[in-house]
Amino acid sequence: MENLKPEPFKAEIQIIGINPFVFVPKPYLKYLFNKSGNDKGKIPVEIKIDGYSFKQTLVKYAGEWRLYLNTPMRNMVKKEVGDYATFEIEIDYEERIVQPNPKFRKALSENNIANSIFNGLAPYLQKEIIRYINNLKTEASVDKNIEKAIQFMLGNQKVIGRNHP
Repeated sequence: MENLKPEPFKAEIQIIGINPFVFVPKPYLKYLFNKSGNDKGKIPVEIKIDGYSFKQTLVKYAGEWRLYLNTPMRNMVKKEVGDYATFEIEIDYEERIVQPNPKFRKALSENNIANSIFNGLAPYLQKEIIRYINNLKTEASVDKNIEKAIQFMLGNQKVIGRNHP
């Protein structure tokens, strides 16, 4: 039987902790699991909210699959917690690569041990460190945290809430 894409669905934007999200209906989940070959981990998706397109990741949290809606998404579609919106979801097959800050790349290239350790980290942890540094606001913060990250690789410093790589 062909796995036909379900019709767009309407859902209420809810919140868990500080994170707005919607539950994805079972027919959509079945479709996405079948297309992605994955029903356990994170699933990269392209979504439309009231016709506006975004890239997001479908995740399972507390036993339920949730589609989290960040502030820029909600601002674009002018929706808040408690509002309803119409959703379409498709698997995103495009590889998601986060480029490191050039200063971080340079610091790694200047320290072979730290570079080797960084390259041996699980991809999710590499991305976490790269994203953390990329989202810093000032050059002083970038410089300070790059040094912390290098020291973290060497086992001398805590970074992103972790004691060691």
